[in-house]
Amino acid sequence: MGNKQSKLSQQELAELQKATHFDKKELQQWYKGFLKDCPSGMLTKEEFQKIYKQFFPFGDPSSFADYVFNVFDADKSGTIDFKEFICALSVTSRGKMEDKLDWAFQLYDIDGDGKISYDEMLAIVEAIYKMVGYLNAVEGDGGADSSPKVGSMVKLPEDEDTPEKRVKKIFRMMDKDENGSLDMAEFKEGSKRDETIVSALSLYDGLV
Repeated sequence: MGNKQSKLSQQELAELQKATHFDKKELQQWYKGFLKDCPSGMLTKEEFQKIYKQFFPFGDPSSFADYVFNVFDADKSGTIDFKEFICALSVTSRGKMEDKLDWAFQLYDIDGDGKISYDEMLAIVEAIYKMVGYLNAVEGDGGADSSPKVGSMVKLPEDEDTPEKRVKKIFRMMDKDENGSLDMAEFKEGSKRDETIVSALSLYDGLV
């Protein structure tokens, strides 16, 4: 049987209040909801993808959810416990811009080597386009009987209408030393000028 207690202990609450931007009442509510969704007290990758599917029913959020899962899973155990979940949520929803950028850097830096390569950014941007349904518009076969795809409602600027164009544009703007990868300083500097880089994180605003 699941041995998770139904309430956080006073000590756990105190620790989480220190570690996050949530108050005691919010933490208790989140914990209750967390246990309802995963009674074992551990969130698996599949369960995490399901959460995203509720928010993006028209796109395919599975690969983006995988990348985000890897950042939430701070100890790389393959599951997310409540502390990992609420700490990540705290940064992405209520953290200072600087903290959000640190978090976003981890998301884009897939192999964790301290820099973001063109391919890494392309993988994330493709995952975002798929999730939001942008790629449906591009991939729709346009036959007379094909129903309009959701993505076709969204008109992207010409220089961003494919993930490749979007990433090239980002690199043109951010890669100051033109060495084909972004370090933390370049990423932060560029993200402050292009809000959309970090806006992928504010998806959680709907959750909080």
